[in-house]
Amino acid sequence: MKLYPKATVAQMNARPTPTLTSTLGIEITEIGEDYIAGKMPVDHRTHQPMGILHGGASVAFAETLGSIGGWLALPDDSQYCVGLDINANHIRSVKSGYVYGKAVPLHIGRNTQVWEIKITNEEQKLVCISRLTLAILSV
Repeated sequence: MKLYPKATVAQMNARPTPTLTSTLGIEITEIGEDYIAGKMPVDHRTHQPMGILHGGASVAFAETLGSIGGWLALPDDSQYCVGLDINANHIRSVKSGYVYGKAVPLHIGRNTQVWEIKITNEEQKLVCISRLTLAILSV
């Protein structure tokens, strides 16, 4: 399952319009042939009231990586993808620093895609595992 080189890491991180991705400080760090990786800070933007990484921030991070990967898996701009379903298992908490995510496709079909996103801490220990289903729509 090969991704199409539609954008560089620098282009992905140079979004002109403020979005949830920029609000949370999510950055793309690598685009491989069959994966996309990024990082997200664990700070006041992504904390829950107890001072640890908010589960919703992890889900937003996972959906961001999977959705960008889904777009990169489309052969041209006649289609786009949107989130259809996402689930997440939160394994361990993180108080500060960064979390790192890697999204890999499990299924690339004509109408749907399924992505697995693993989020780890700075010690490479699993923080969250998520599965995202994307619907493929025509422009």
